[in-house]
Amino acid sequence: MLTQSQIRQMQEQVTQTLVQAGIVLTPQEQMQIEVVDFGLSELERTGLQLVIYINNDRYCAKELVMIPRQTCAQHRHPPLSETNPGKQETFRCRWGKVWLYVEGEPGQAIQARVPEGSEAYYTIFHEIELHPGDQYTIPPNTWHWFQAGDEGAIVSEFSSPSYDEFDQFIDPRIHRFTKVSEQEASSQPGENSRGYQ
Repeated sequence: MLTQSQIRQMQEQVTQTLVQAGIVLTPQEQMQIEVVDFGLSELERTGLQLVIYINNDRYCAKELVMIPRQTCAQHRHPPLSETNPGKQETFRCRWGKVWLYVEGEPGQAIQARVPEGSEAYYTIFHEIELHPGDQYTIPPNTWHWFQAGDEGAIVSEFSSPSYDEFDQFIDPRIHRFTKVSEQEASSQPGENSRGYQ
């Protein structure tokens, strides 16, 4: 659970990071930056910030912005119907560095640090290191997780439609949508969209 002030503070930090990277947001986009703590209330360790440009029934585009060493928990985008195999997404690193872990042969040692106390919920360790200009496509229904490097990271995501409510996480404690403890704002960031990564 996050407070409105925590969300606003992170939105401001994300906006500054994007400006430093040469990515311009409108004032409305700045106010709609989605701050996700996955229900764990440890945003600095496990979380993600999202700028959703478009998410419709044909395609989705967004920025994933991460503070230093922040981790997006292990999850997958499962099939939704006989004709929808689940979300396929391409990550393109724009700034910083990100370590992406997908199904496959694990490395001898990984560079990311699994969040302490959550080790049981990270089960795949095939590492792909992304620097600015690098990209990787994650097939539908593929377990994956990722962590920003020491400077943080910005990753552009291009995908088929995003339906976050159907994402599957290994960690049973996780709630995809952030709960807010203060009711001073009329709406939660991102509530007008369906998407994230």
